[in-house]
Amino acid sequence: MGIFTEKVALITGGASGIGRALATELGKRGARPILADVDTALLEETVQTLKNAGVSAKGLQLDVTDFEAVSHAIHKVMAEFGRLDYLFNNAGIAVCGEAQSFSIEDWRSVIDTNLYGVVNGVAAAYPLMIKQGSGHIVNTASLAGLVPVPGEISYTASKYGIVGLSHVLRQEGAAHGVKVSVVCPGFIKTPIFYNAKLLGIEREKLLERMPKAISPDDCAKAVLRGIERNQATIVVTPLAKVLWLLQRFFPSLVMWVGRRFTKEMRELSRSSSAELQSQAQIQK
Repeated sequence: MGIFTEKVALITGGASGIGRALATELGKRGARPILADVDTALLEETVQTLKNAGVSAKGLQLDVTDFEAVSHAIHKVMAEFGRLDYLFNNAGIAVCGEAQSFSIEDWRSVIDTNLYGVVNGVAAAYPLMIKQGSGHIVNTASLAGLVPVPGEISYTASKYGIVGLSHVLRQEGAAHGVKVSVVCPGFIKTPIFYNAKLLGIEREKLLERMPKAISPDDCAKAVLRGIERNQATIVVTPLAKVLWLLQRFFPSLVMWVGRRFTKEMRELSRSSSAELQSQAQIQK
């Protein structure tokens, strides 16, 4: 019997990536995962795959930017199971590029999904967990919530917000028996790398610059270890831990590295634009 056995866990963004891996790993440990995702088709496929593997999983179609929908989903889980032991606020998207290229819609789509998706989950679930006197809220931020990442300004803003929200809520929730952790993964092999909207950046060249990523399964195992230890901040991957330490003790160095990275991205962007123009002229 582990701490996850027979526990009810709602996971947003549960149809793919880290969310799917968390649901799988929780199921292996005897939990009852409820997967919530905006992608209905992918959600159904994921839930069926988990069921075929012997996991008692359920699926809920959910847009985390809609508070009423989030509240309804959480109350539905409470009504069916009588409690909610874990809430994984995990859904997220990314738009990559420099701030000068962002439209207000690009800002809003990321902030609404990443930050307000967490706010909506907390606003709906936290009062219920206080009433039941227990529960653990796990919010997925990122290394970008601890270290400023050029080219991901809206993503970084949303993830910094999640880290601060989680740390404050952990302090307030302690007196009510509600635990709170924030997950800050480094580079994980998830669809967000391939689905992110890019502004003035060529995807293949960007991916070439990315450090080696670990699998979502390895990430999920690290997250659950952190939850078992009731860690406030769960940093995943050795590189992420090193960069976090550098940011804390040598912030000027991190800023210098960020400026160098920004310069490289601009050069890549210019070379990509030149290649496209050359190809267009050849086709003419």
